[in-house]
Amino acid sequence: MTKPKSILNHIALYVFDLNKASAFYEQVFELEKIPEPFRDGKHTWFSLGQAGQLHLIQGAVARRMFDKNEHLCFSVESVDAFVKKLKLADIKFENWAGDAGGITLRVDGVKQIYFKDLDGHWLEVNDAK
Repeated sequence: MTKPKSILNHIALYVFDLNKASAFYEQVFELEKIPEPFRDGKHTWFSLGQAGQLHLIQGAVARRMFDKNEHLCFSVESVDAFVKKLKLADIKFENWAGDAGGITLRVDGVKQIYFKDLDGHWLEVNDAK
């Protein structure tokens, strides 16, 4: 396998309320905060392991509508266990078709769900290995 010429460094999301958005990603996905160089109160950086980093940036003027096709995806050991966590936190989710509380089973056997963060960004969670 050849080494790629480029690798993903980070994904940046523009958010309305940095404190609430940071708490959401930290609690829902159990992401680890990492130092960010600006220290201006407008950034939170999280490690995504070998995938890179997630940068949340304060400054969105309003929450927006995003298309579900434009989403971040996180893989977990068990979608069923993750769904229980979402239910306890009263976070609504759906399958790809938009059925509330539904779980999509892809043709390759991967389970997936979709939900929005506090700013309306779509998130997918699946159990792909």
